[in-house]
Parts: sequence; structure tokens; C-alpha cells
Amino acid sequence: MSKLIGNLLCLSSLIFLVAVGFVLLVSAVVRKSKNNFKFRNNKIFGFFVGGCLIAFIAGVVLVLKNNLLYIDSLSAINQALNRYHHAQALEYPLQTNSANYPVRGDNIYLRLFKQEGILEVWTKRENQPYKLYKTWKICTFSGGLGPKKAEGDGKSPEGFYATQKNLLNPHSRYHLSFNIGFPNTYDQANGFSGSYIMIHGKCVSAGCYAMTDASIEEIYTLVSLALDGGQKQIPIHIFPFMMSPSNMKKNQDSEYFPFWQQLKPAYDIFETQRRVPDISVERRHYVVQ
Repeated sequence: MSKLIGNLLCLSSLIFLVAVGFVLLVSAVVRKSKNNFKFRNNKIFGFFVGGCLIAFIAGVVLVLKNNLLYIDSLSAINQALNRYHHAQALEYPLQTNSANYPVRGDNIYLRLFKQEGILEVWTKRENQPYKLYKTWKICTFSGGLGPKKAEGDGKSPEGFYATQKNLLNPHSRYHLSFNIGFPNTYDQANGFSGSYIMIHGKCVSAGCYAMTDASIEEIYTLVSLALDGGQKQIPIHIFPFMMSPSNMKKNQDSEYFPFWQQLKPAYDIFETQRRVPDISVERRHYVVQ
């Protein structure tokens, strides 16, 4: 909001100052001499110009304040964790369990549901089962239900993916981003193509899962903290919907149903055991254990 106000102050001030300059220039040309031009209300004119300059400076300060580069360091991550943990943002979360607030050394797991439009972060401490930390609303994704099969098909992927340190981009043009690892082994075995599929900010998608900037800041921070704390890869499981028996029945006529049947065992294992299953690929099919 402060960035928007800053932009409006800068724009309106510049427009007024340019307009005043144009009037002075035209008047000087018409009268053939700047000395012949007199403004009858010099004080009022001065107040207007001074006010516009102050508004312009305030606008610049607000804009610069909201465009500082995100610093990907451990100290910045810890500060961000504290800031966002106590923030009262109206746009998220849908659900929070502060008792499961991640600390360095905890493992995390991301689970996304297209139809419900949510992203979950689960945390795991030592040998304990995973517990839900927080749920966010996905701002947007592309192409509706079904897996991504080709570069440029306008689809966001479904399946079992993972991110790691070298896939994080703190300087993304989409605010912050991390690559989910598409195409994975299954995608490659089936001839699916695509690249640079991310979870990122800015709420725009061309195959990615886009969040609001506020949401991606906290999610990115949690991912960074887990990777810096020793987790090698963070699993990202993307489902078309919550795969309850009733939802499976509702969607049994879909062309994607055979593919979704491969995803369901992973959903069931996590729902009943609160552990991330082992995933492999055999004969171009997912094998879940």
C-alpha cells in the first residue's frame, strides 16, 4: 500500500510541476519576455509548488523503502521469520499452527491442491511425524486440472517434485522464486517438456504457481531456512484436488483419471501416516512406497 501511495504522490507531483512549467514557458513566449510575466498570487503559487515538491520527495522515499533488494543471508532470513511470524496480514494464512513454527534443523514439506487453490507447509522435528504449520491461498496457476506435458501448453504441473539450494532465486523478477524441478524423472520418461517452472510472487502465471509477494516472502524464507539447516531437498507434491474417495468419484470420468490414480497412494500415505512417501518411477509410472 505504501508503495502505491508513493507512486501516486510522485506521479501527481510531477504532472503538476510539468504543467506549471509549461504554463510559464507559454506565457513567456507569448509575452516575449519572462520579465513581463507576473503571477498575481505569488504566495499561493509558492505554496502549491512547495507542497508538490514535498509530496514528490515523500513519494520517492516510500517507493525506495519498498524496493530494497531482498538479501539472501541467514541473518536476513531469521529477521524475516520473526517479522512474518508476528504479522497480521489479512490475505493469509487460511490456517496457522504457531506451535509448529519451524526452527533451524526442522524439515519441511510443501503440498499444493489446484482445485482448492491452497499451498500447505508441513514441518517435521527429528523423528516426529509431520505437522501442519500454515496454509496459504494460491494466487493463480495456469491451465486448470491435469498434468503439464509440453513447453508452452499453458499448464501448471501435477506430480512429485522437489527443490534444493541451487534452485532458489532471491533476485527473481517475480520478487522471489524457487524452481520445483520440472521435468522430473516421470515427466522425462513420458516425454513431457518444460522449463523454469517456479513457485514465485507477483501473482502472475505462465505455468508456474504464483503467490502474493507477502506470501512468497514467508514461504521462501521457510524453504531457505530448512535448506540452510541441513535438509538436502524439499519435497513439493502437487495434487489436482484433495483426493478423498468422494472427490475421486466425482472426477472418475476425466481423461486424467488414470494419472491421478498414480498420485492417490502418496496422498493416502501422508493423510494416514503423516510421512512423505518414497517416490520412484518404473515403466513410466509413479511407484509410491
